[in-house]
Amino acid sequence: MVLTLAGFLLAYLVGALPMGYLVARALGVDIRKHGSGNIGATNVLRALGKGPAAITLLLDVAKGYAAVWIALALGPEPWGGSAGAALAVVGNCWSVFLGLRGGKGIATGLGAFLHLIPLAVLPAMFVWAIVALTFRYVSLASLTATACVPIGALVLRYHPSTALAALAVALIIVGRHRDNVARLLAGTERKLGERVSVS
Repeated sequence: MVLTLAGFLLAYLVGALPMGYLVARALGVDIRKHGSGNIGATNVLRALGKGPAAITLLLDVAKGYAAVWIALALGPEPWGGSAGAALAVVGNCWSVFLGLRGGKGIATGLGAFLHLIPLAVLPAMFVWAIVALTFRYVSLASLTATACVPIGALVLRYHPSTALAALAVALIIVGRHRDNVARLLAGTERKLGERVSVS
């Protein structure tokens, strides 16, 4: 039990590592003061370009994957990995290193569930690409793809705990995108590829 709890704590802490913030800081920029103020790859892309955004994306995916690996290593029950995935996303969204502020959980959740339920995640990635390329709204693509993951977990009969974790993460992500939803409805959401100035 102690090892399992340690795994959960480490999953949260790994998820809480603010990769976009650190990448931007390495370039002398506080990403929280530019664009949407979010530390995720999309805002890094708008403020700093493709290279830093790609690094941020890969690091966020990697930390989600690593968090689940740690949770499973220290508590190998299936529900342990599911809890680790959810905690990694919680850490990303409410990072102890940034005063309980953070990102929106998409890339970290991607990495976490790629580890747990890859066959449910791959179709969701395809959905993301189709929506993003068609409408050019990253937020809309992310929300649509996120909704596909718990459905895929159920259809493919993964362990029930993973479907519950995917649903919990989907609800977190939807909540974190509430401002994006408002902008989508108002027609003011930025499209993929739009840049913001960094002075």
